[in-house]
Amino acid sequence: MTTTSGRTDARPGARTDDRMADPVFAERYRAMSARDARFDGQFITGVHSTGIYCRPSCPAVAPKPGNVTFYLTAAAAHEAGLRACKRCLPDAVPGSPEWNVRDDLAARAMRLIADGTVEREGVPGLARRLGYTPRHLGRVLTAELGAGPLALARAHRAQTARLLLTGTDLPITDVAFAAGFSSVRQFNETMAEVYRMTPGAIRQAARRRPAGSHVEGGGATLSLHLPARAPFDGGALLGFLAARAIDGVEQADAGSYARALRLPHGPATVRLTLTGTPQAPAVQCDATLADVADLAPLVARVRRLLDLDADADAIDTALAADPALAPSVAASPGRRVPGAVDAEEVLFRALIGQQVSVAAARTALARLTAAIGEPIDLGGFTRLFPTAQAIAERGREVLRGPARRIDAIVGAAAALADGSLTIDVGESRDELEARLLALPGVGPWTAGYVAMRVLGSPDVLLTGDLALRQGAARLGLPSDPKALAERGTAWAPWRSYAGMHLWAA
Repeated sequence: MTTTSGRTDARPGARTDDRMADPVFAERYRAMSARDARFDGQFITGVHSTGIYCRPSCPAVAPKPGNVTFYLTAAAAHEAGLRACKRCLPDAVPGSPEWNVRDDLAARAMRLIADGTVEREGVPGLARRLGYTPRHLGRVLTAELGAGPLALARAHRAQTARLLLTGTDLPITDVAFAAGFSSVRQFNETMAEVYRMTPGAIRQAARRRPAGSHVEGGGATLSLHLPARAPFDGGALLGFLAARAIDGVEQADAGSYARALRLPHGPATVRLTLTGTPQAPAVQCDATLADVADLAPLVARVRRLLDLDADADAIDTALAADPALAPSVAASPGRRVPGAVDAEEVLFRALIGQQVSVAAARTALARLTAAIGEPIDLGGFTRLFPTAQAIAERGREVLRGPARRIDAIVGAAAALADGSLTIDVGESRDELEARLLALPGVGPWTAGYVAMRVLGSPDVLLTGDLALRQGAARLGLPSDPKALAERGTAWAPWRSYAGMHLWAA
């Protein structure tokens, strides 16, 4: 049977035939038996005869169906008393694409938990962000995902800690607090329970120990290896970001992209370089943080910026079914939708970039940043993108163009600054777009663009975009907005990715 928690198992004593009659269980069991790496991160295999949980591609002998339970989260496996497999390291894989594809309460909560909201604001803060009581949130997450918010956050802390232990030379005490644990004792107990190893043993067992990761004065410089789900057209994604790079805030060259960003405890800089193989793509993330406690939100935001967790194989298969898109998909498998490391920044990029060329928008954004961006001296960068408050107070001194556009930009900044407008990954697409459209001067293109990049919404087709319609015409598709929207219904739920192919054309 398939439970409401996303877990697939069976009644005690149920026969194997009964279990395999459940189509969800059968599909996952076949993927696990084939050791299909495409499903890594999409679900977890709990093996009750051994007391461990594994990634679907674990090389161990496939367990019998009667001994298996499939989970959507590591936290649910922990709650069932299982520990992580030391052989396949089930959390060293791309994350689940579910949290972008889905837009329900559970998915929104998972996006916020990954960003470290529980560590900073506690469960009450998480519930407040989502608009529910802590009790109701706990009931929903336990029913949908098999674990409550505290357990989900605890599993995320353990995964962040393992990443730091295996990928950096940070002192173990610093790892504990950087991962979000409140004490070294809590850290040691959690790691022993989840991995059946001490933090020191996890570090000793790691095969990769990059040099140069260190801590200075509360900050940190470190190098991390972030896996992506194959196929991954990282070159096209970095090219998109490079074409829009703001002087002083971003840098780009062949094969890498770097920028300064604002995190909850201070500024940081990050340089992203493509690495790995076509079969196992990855990104090398070299970061400098003012406060090592910002490591978890940094990793979450980088993964979202590069769309590393997308189910690229499923997306390409669906889009290639359209003869007009098939050649583009074949030429650029694994094309991604760029995300965001700063939600408010994306809104201002969209507002300033309306109805002007990419080059003109880049010039305007650079001028704005140079005038009112926060000065920094970190990792070779000189500015952070301006805050909403700074734009609200001084934007009119710097911005040029039609008065209505300037009014819209400054008005949005004022709404963000006074809290009447919020933009974060905990929003649903409908709610976010409704709030944006209520602002003077904000239209459907801007609202859709922000939803696509901030929330990772996979099903946004920006038919109001001229360049996108020109690309559609080049591929033999309708260029009229209404006709293109009608044709695009066949691409659901991946219309954002179809749009990236049209832009590329």
